[in-house]
Formats: sequence, C-alpha cells, structure tokens
Amino acid sequence: MQGGLYLARMKLFHRVSGQGTPLIVLHGLFGSSDNWFTHAKTLAQHYEVWLVDQRNHGQSFHHPQFDYRYLTEDLEAFVREHRIERPFLLGHSMGGKTAMNFALKNPAQVRGLVVVDIMPKPYPVHHDHILEGLQTVDLAALQSRTEADQQLAKFIPEADVRQFLLKNLARDAEGKFIWRINLAAIDANIEAIGAGVLYHGTYTGPTLFINGTRSNYYRPGDELLANRLFPAATWASLDTGHWVQAERPQEFADEVLRFLAKH
Repeated sequence: MQGGLYLARMKLFHRVSGQGTPLIVLHGLFGSSDNWFTHAKTLAQHYEVWLVDQRNHGQSFHHPQFDYRYLTEDLEAFVREHRIERPFLLGHSMGGKTAMNFALKNPAQVRGLVVVDIMPKPYPVHHDHILEGLQTVDLAALQSRTEADQQLAKFIPEADVRQFLLKNLARDAEGKFIWRINLAAIDANIEAIGAGVLYHGTYTGPTLFINGTRSNYYRPGDELLANRLFPAATWASLDTGHWVQAERPQEFADEVLRFLAKH
C-alpha cells in the first residue's frame, strides 16, 4: 500500500452504537475494540460510539507496514468512508498516539480529543518480553488457553497482563489456535510504534489527558511538550497503572463524560 491508498479489502473492522455526536475510540497496542465494550455501553447513552480495530489488531486487516503514518491514514479513510463529521477522538496508549497525530494533521476535523496514558513523545522499546513470550507460544501444539497462559507465564509474570494478551488468541475455521494480532508486523515495527508524534503544528481544540499515577508513561515535565502541541489541554490523574480505563472504570467514564459534555 502506497501513501493514502485505501483498498477495499483493507477496511477497518468496527462496531457502532448509540446516537448523537460521533465518538471514535481507539485501543492500544495488543488491544482491540473488544476491550472497550463495557465503556461503549455507557458512552453510547449520550454519543454515537465507533469502536475501531486498528490495523494488525482485532478483526482488522494485517499488513507489514505499521507506523503512525499508516494508522493516521487508516483513520482518515475510515472517517471519509463513514462520513463521520467532526468526531470526538478517544485513544489509549498507541490509540492515543494515533488520535494525536490525526488531530495535529486534521485539526478542523476533530471536535475534541481524549488521550489516555500516553504523551506525544518517543518511548524506548519496552515490550520485548511480551513479544518474545507471544512468539514462543507453540500454536500448532496448543490444546487450551490454560496451556497458552502457562507458556506465557515464563516471560510475563503478571496474570492480568497475560489475560489481556490472551484475548488475542482465537481459533480459525479449522479449530486451530491463531493470534488475531499480526505479531510479525508488530515485532518488525516496534520502534516506530514508540515514536513521538509525526505531524507538525498544533491542535487548539479541547483536549483532555488522563494519566495513571502509577504508570511510567508520564513523567513530570511531559505536560510542557503536550501543552505546546495541544494548548487547550486539561489534565486528570487517576490512581492506576497504564490501563486506566480498566483499573478505575467508573472514575474514568465520569472524567470522559464530564469533558465531552462541555464541548
């Protein structure tokens, strides 16, 4: 795929619910739209909620090209295809980077922006043990999800992280285990997914950064860069790690709805 070329077979899988002002939700690395079902039920009481699987994740297409240029162009094509006018964008981690890039490149097209536990800065590669663990799972010989969990535990001691990752384990038409995520593309482009924002300029529309106080994705001083790019930014912190929306779901939903209602 070259530049913005958007082939029919490369459309993003999505689910839509509710009505009103559109809100597009973008998951993080190793995630999918499935992770946002519960929040979608709440948000759809007030907004038209679009849950999107980004490329190489969930039920969307796999492709070897995988960086924020392509993730942004995918979102641009998605918005055009579905004729979504000035949506709110809500993104966690990698999804937050996609949302920030989209807003910087297309500021007039975004009503407001919610960025969850990610900053517009580069991050060093820190998913090596996750990728190694996922690639070590012997899918051909795998008999159960429990067996996969046991294999992953050698690399990933945190049970909650393993359960999050194992949501990507599925069966094909023949009943064989497969990964829904494109491990090869993620592994080959992991440095690009840690990159800072690609596009210059500013997004002056309403922006909310929600960070976890126990997460290492935010460091004091990061707001100086964020405020330069997003001068209307406001900030909220919850007592969580990186998965803010999963660890404090009610508090997270309250923060998001309070912000959206103002704009």
